[in-house]
Amino acid sequence: MARRASFAGVVAGVLGLLAGVTPATAAPQAFAVRDGVTQPVFPLAEAVRETVYVDIGMDLDGDGATDRVTADIIRPATTGRVPVIMDASPYYQTAGRGNEGELKTYDSAGAAVRFPLFYDNYFVPRGYAVVLVDFAGTSRSRGCLDTGGRAEVASGKSVVDWLNGRAAGYTAVTGGTPVTAGWSTGATGMIGKSWDGTITQGVAATGVEGLRTIVPIAAISSWYDWFRSDGVAFSGFGSPTSLASGHENANARAKCGAVRTEMTNGSPSNGDMTPMWAQRDFVRNAGNVKASVFAVHGQADMNVKTLNYGQWWNALPAGTPRKLWLSQTGHVDPFDFRRGEWVDTLHRWFDRYLLDIPNGIDTEPRASIERSPDNWTQDATWPPAGTAPRTLYPTAAGALGTAASTGSAAFTDTGRDTANTWIASPDTTSAGRALFRTGALAADLRLSGISTLTVKASPSTTTAHLSAVLVDYGPATIRSGEGIRTLGTESCWGESRTGDDACYFDTATTSTSVSAEIISRGWADLANHNSLSTPSALVAGTKYTMTFRLSTTDHVVKQGHRLGLVVGGTDSGQISAPSRLPRVTLDLAGTSVRLPVVGALPRASAERTVGPVTALAPVTTGRLDG
Repeated sequence: MARRASFAGVVAGVLGLLAGVTPATAAPQAFAVRDGVTQPVFPLAEAVRETVYVDIGMDLDGDGATDRVTADIIRPATTGRVPVIMDASPYYQTAGRGNEGELKTYDSAGAAVRFPLFYDNYFVPRGYAVVLVDFAGTSRSRGCLDTGGRAEVASGKSVVDWLNGRAAGYTAVTGGTPVTAGWSTGATGMIGKSWDGTITQGVAATGVEGLRTIVPIAAISSWYDWFRSDGVAFSGFGSPTSLASGHENANARAKCGAVRTEMTNGSPSNGDMTPMWAQRDFVRNAGNVKASVFAVHGQADMNVKTLNYGQWWNALPAGTPRKLWLSQTGHVDPFDFRRGEWVDTLHRWFDRYLLDIPNGIDTEPRASIERSPDNWTQDATWPPAGTAPRTLYPTAAGALGTAASTGSAAFTDTGRDTANTWIASPDTTSAGRALFRTGALAADLRLSGISTLTVKASPSTTTAHLSAVLVDYGPATIRSGEGIRTLGTESCWGESRTGDDACYFDTATTSTSVSAEIISRGWADLANHNSLSTPSALVAGTKYTMTFRLSTTDHVVKQGHRLGLVVGGTDSGQISAPSRLPRVTLDLAGTSVRLPVVGALPRASAERTVGPVTALAPVTTGRLDG
């Protein structure tokens, strides 16, 4: 049960002197601990609020002065030094934050009044400062919004540097007088969902000193993998330029044309990898990470695909302290699907890594995974011990087994089909897909990690896009839609003060019964079979071999269910169609799927018929309701 503003028995005046990252002059840190966690001893109404404009050391808007980002700060009224929880975002004056779209508000003097989300209400009374940073080019910051680029990363890194005495801060966005962070220990934790979570990984990948922990929620680890997938473009925002345009402030819109042009030129619509995308790939520098990592992702997230958390997790240094929550939700914050346990767990995590309180959270199971609505299992490590790659092969008869096969299968790309269409009615023939299934499994089969699909394919035209899904065929109850609905009741998490209350609408789980569930997806452009950066001209009727990635998953295909692999052309809900729609023939001798299997592959029991499946779920859910 989370501890709220009414929590009694506060132990006041306890001072702790901690080792670790501190500014040059030693000073005591103020916090009170009882039952292994920090207690609310600093009234939020008395908290110090200030705004500092931190120099990021570059002049992307070309006005002759280095750009400054806005850091709105709320901190305890204490002479002791305190650590920092930071959320850097482009959304504070546009989309807002959280399920209720909270915006920052300011008084007539320009001082911040409302700090979105519960972090200030809950953590400031417990001895933490909360710093909310506007990305360069957004809200009250100067500079340009370069969507995952160097200015964006600097928007967070420079504030960490300022907190540790290595960067300059000022009282105004231009001019002003210098400000230092003498109140801070320098120990910083970054947190955020979606774009906010993405910058936590970008900053951590710089290896900046003082960043003790990050909590990326539904975060992008490579911007290429948000806009593109193995050579093919996702539908929606075509480039970083189009995404940025909705969040730039007036200064950026007027002065950042060169940055927009660079992003547009660096993101060709054909889906090729470019140096611009490489700069925005935080996975390649994940080896620099010194911070602990608490990652959260929804396995039905079709906004930030699950590949993002898997490849980031795998690239972290082996000794990185880490924790992982995987829910059945879509693009949802854990505050809205597991609220009480989330607040308590996050509290203990920050206590451990920002205040060095030995509360044991670092020795607990690393992974918490939702198997059915509100039912969670734990794993000591992730992927679990005993996970290894196993290969399955499709057959011309529509089976999926452990022995390599021969023969062929074919499908026609209509440009209109969706994955939900393809997985329906698995016992009937469909010209738009190639469908393969195991027999009914004699034991549970757990997949945990990133799968890959290798195809040997020949298109009938000179262009071909490919889509593939792994499917659990069998009855289950799962979360539906995004996985939650908002209620009319509220609960409060921390202290309220004038202009900033701690109360948020409660949510409830949404669920449905299904007979098939998509558990992993992948998309590719066959023209990129040799290189993601340089496509090859396809020749109709020629066979090409390509291996492409399927999204990260942790899923148990239960005994009696069947694992399916479906391959098609354009998944119209997700990717763009090629210029000339092909019929694609798969040479099954060169086609296989490599799966991260926990333990051995179970044998298939006697064949069991799975009835037709009705496609009722929205494409964005990744599920098929029946």
